Amino acid sequence: MSAVAIFTAGHYRFIKAVFQYSGGVAAEAGYEIERARFLKPLPLTDGFAAVEAHLKKLGQPVTAFAACELRSPGQFTEQGFIDFNKAYVTTLERWGIYTGARGNEQPVNPVARTNVCPMYDPPREPVMSAFSYTVPTASTRGTFVLAGGGEARASGGTYRERIVRLGDTSAEGLREKVLFVAAEMERRLGLLGFGWQDSVFTQAYTVQNIGHLVGEALAARGACAQGLTWHYTRPPVIDLEFEMDVRATAREIIL
Repeated sequence: MSAVAIFTAGHYRFIKAVFQYSGGVAAEAGYEIERARFLKPLPLTDGFAAVEAHLKKLGQPVTAFAACELRSPGQFTEQGFIDFNKAYVTTLERWGIYTGARGNEQPVNPVARTNVCPMYDPPREPVMSAFSYTVPTASTRGTFVLAGGGEARASGGTYRERIVRLGDTSAEGLREKVLFVAAEMERRLGLLGFGWQDSVFTQAYTVQNIGHLVGEALAARGACAQGLTWHYTRPPVIDLEFEMDVRATAREIIL
């Protein structure tokens, strides 16, 4: 079974993952991905309303919504994260993007997402800081957005059971975490038909000191050719320490 599917109504392909988000998206031929960042992040309900208004202004359907970036007050427990995500996907379901479980079929959510927790000046509730969407184009340059990914293996039980070097923030522990996540980003890039050479923006999300690893674990493999943006935030689930995402958008605006 293919790991990548096409969301026809949104004109993008996506990496199949979990019910709350996909592993990443890439625009199909004839379309490209733009990114809009809010000057001031908005509470989720207001954020979704702003997305809908922006797409309407562009003459695009809400199904063009392809990715979003959230900020949360603090890390979730595993159950808390599940509960939050169940509420989050209700809007996507109303928009005709998310499809819940039906019979033996698993839920399908094509939208990529990054959700992290600022160490300083955190929001009082989950907010949307940016979103990406498809628009028609004559350009043939590929555009994509990878979802945020932390150092948890895809299968094997609870988050705690899947985390690489659980609780280990030593130099060697962080090295293994960073290498694991970088390799996962490479895997996702490959699935969508890209490589590090195609990336324009690479982000790291952690409050741990990864300075000594940027060269060896990231730049040496081509992950920082366009630079690295380090956000002083934590991944969304307790015990995760390091997260990354990668994108190559056609253009970026501030709302």
